Amino acid sequence: MTNRLMIAALLFAGSQPLQAQDNTITRIARISIDSAQSVAYRKLLQEQMETAIRVEPGVLGYTVYADKAAPYRITIVELYADSSAYLAHREAPHFKKYKAATKDMVKSLELSEVNPILALKKETDF
Repeated sequence: MTNRLMIAALLFAGSQPLQAQDNTITRIARISIDSAQSVAYRKLLQEQMETAIRVEPGVLGYTVYADKAAPYRITIVELYADSSAYLAHREAPHFKKYKAATKDMVKSLELSEVNPILALKKETDF
């Protein structure tokens, strides 16, 4: 599956109201980064995400957005198989390495857990 199709599948699970049908955990991280270190931060973030997807079965996906007007403001949508997978991810060596390497780059961090309630999409060929 291409990256665009995978992202679409994660974000737009259908054109009907969504209900929690399993134990998946969706978390949102809103991060403000020192703009002078934005490129270095993104490199570290990508490395962490690629490792997590490759080695952690409970990490199901990530989607990262940058604010168009302020690209140093990042929003990450994280999808985990369940709460145990999320807790295991926080203890993973690659995640701890990322946290240590980016601690002086991150100006603010807001985390929240969300439940999907509705997703709509147009049927298109990507």
